[in-house]
Amino acid sequence: MKIACAFDHAGFPLKTLVLETVKALGHEPVDLGTDSTEPVDYPDVARRASELVMSGGAERAVIVCGSGAGVAIAASKFPGIRAFVGHDTYTGHQAVEHDDGNVLCMGGRVIGPLIAAEVLAAFLDARYSGEERHVRRLAKIAEIEREFSPGHR
Repeated sequence: MKIACAFDHAGFPLKTLVLETVKALGHEPVDLGTDSTEPVDYPDVARRASELVMSGGAERAVIVCGSGAGVAIAASKFPGIRAFVGHDTYTGHQAVEHDDGNVLCMGGRVIGPLIAAEVLAAFLDARYSGEERHVRRLAKIAEIEREFSPGHR
């Protein structure tokens, strides 16, 4: 899989680890920056990764900011993006298996490198189950997106 990988300045310290882990697991990382600890705005980082997933240029994304929360909030504003904060392996795989999560968000100031690599592996190894209850719940989420989209009202 192609994996969009994006980092803000607080996520930058995990950049090399994420890119190397994605590659070591047999996937193709797409480096969307940043390239230093100079401050950048996390919504811009989330946009780059989310747009690449939306366009089909990447199947999934990993976005790292300070806490993971900011990029998850920003990424979830894009249609079809199901971003989640994952700082444990259960969430890393369960969000994909049950919720068809496609964007893993982590906090570079929250999670250590060894756990980050394990969470990333759980995320990349997981597959959506397609079970009826999950399909039904995702349809409800899609309806919320449609209901509140600008063209619907």
